[in-house]
Amino acid sequence: MRIFRLAALLVCTVSGPAFAQPAAKPDAPIIHYKHVAAWPTPLKGDKGLPAGPWNFIQVTSVAVKKDGNVLVMHRGDDPVLEYRPDGTLVGAFGDAKFNHGKVMPMSKEVAAKSRTPQMSGYQAVYGLAGCSNCGAHEIRVDPDGNVWVVDAPSHLITKMSPQGKTLMTLGTRDKSGQNATSFYLPTDIAFAPNGELIVADGYGNARIVRFSKEGKYLGAFGSRGNGPGQFQLPHNVVVDGKGLIYVSDRETQRIEVFDGSGKFLRQWEQVGALSSLIMTPDQHIWAGGVLRDLNGKAIESLPGEGANARAHGGAVAANGDVYIGLLTGTVEKFVRQ
Repeated sequence: MRIFRLAALLVCTVSGPAFAQPAAKPDAPIIHYKHVAAWPTPLKGDKGLPAGPWNFIQVTSVAVKKDGNVLVMHRGDDPVLEYRPDGTLVGAFGDAKFNHGKVMPMSKEVAAKSRTPQMSGYQAVYGLAGCSNCGAHEIRVDPDGNVWVVDAPSHLITKMSPQGKTLMTLGTRDKSGQNATSFYLPTDIAFAPNGELIVADGYGNARIVRFSKEGKYLGAFGSRGNGPGQFQLPHNVVVDGKGLIYVSDRETQRIEVFDGSGKFLRQWEQVGALSSLIMTPDQHIWAGGVLRDLNGKAIESLPGEGANARAHGGAVAANGDVYIGLLTGTVEKFVRQ
């Protein structure tokens, strides 16, 4: 059983299909950021001695609360943990429960034999083949300080108060679909300046879904394909101060830009197989480990290779510090100088 569980976790570490390789890091300088060697603060054992780095299993995302504390989403027990900015543990956060199923890509061989043009390249595996809290996929904080978590295999997005109490859900738990009340393996959520909720319904469907602030369905856009306005895997979504929507289509290695109603405007090509988008307060986007302006121009990079190639979600603090979650089981913090 132990060997089986280890195999399941190894499969679950795959961040994308084998054919979606990250693009080369652009020639953007490292200007303002320094990597923090050990974050969060390493634990100590019962003898009061350092016990080594945190074992998060897989870190899928990070969010910063309005009070400055940092929420780390991972796929082990207590899947959302709260820390102070200095890395001190506060404790487990929130009452949301996550599915033990996992999302995994088709192999090249299976896709070649069985995948149709309208079929996603991903599927969920449930039951004994799952892993602890593998449904934990994305965590975001809205402008009001509420915390939203995306549970992909449950097809559910949960809104919690700043204290962690469930306030609302989008989707129908454990029921997949492509309509006003159901998602199919959703991936992310963003918040428009007019209060709308923008959901990337990406691993099973290939669409972006719009809701009112109260959770009323407003419409959806996108279809499966490689053309403008189409998606193979809409993995992340952010919204700028003017209401424009930016979607990372991981398999086609591009970011597509839409107006608030879903009209395609333009795209940034060859940006890599990105699994993380972060909108900064000054209206730039961290696309993986590369900071870009809203026209897609690369401005600067985070130091090191890991943040760019393997980032699976992150956040920017009010002081400009950047936190990145990695599926290798670590959080990287970059301090703005």
